[in-house]
Amino acid sequence: MVSKARNIGISVNAPEKECKNDKHCPFHGEISLRGRIIKCKVVHAKVPKNAIVEWNWTKKIPKYERYEKKRTRINVHNPACISAKEGDIVKIMETKKISKTKSFVIVEKIGQTGEKA
Repeated sequence: MVSKARNIGISVNAPEKECKNDKHCPFHGEISLRGRIIKCKVVHAKVPKNAIVEWNWTKKIPKYERYEKKRTRINVHNPACISAKEGDIVKIMETKKISKTKSFVIVEKIGQTGEKA
């Protein structure tokens, strides 16, 4: 069964399932997407419609001519049609504020990591 997913403006695979009564879903709801697109890993997905994602990056410290490892963790909306689990690699995209801490939504599940989260 093919779901009636709307075009969100970027080239991603539309989910096979269809979520019902989720106005914050980019494919089946009313929310519009804009801004940054980030590829990251889901580290926590136990709360319904919510996930915590993380990505690592390096910051240069000019004084010591070295780099330090940093990580960023943010809350994202996890639509029921995508339902990403811990350890999944996902693509997230910025949107308007959904709640106090959520302003990103998962738009595509890319794959899984080999390690346990």
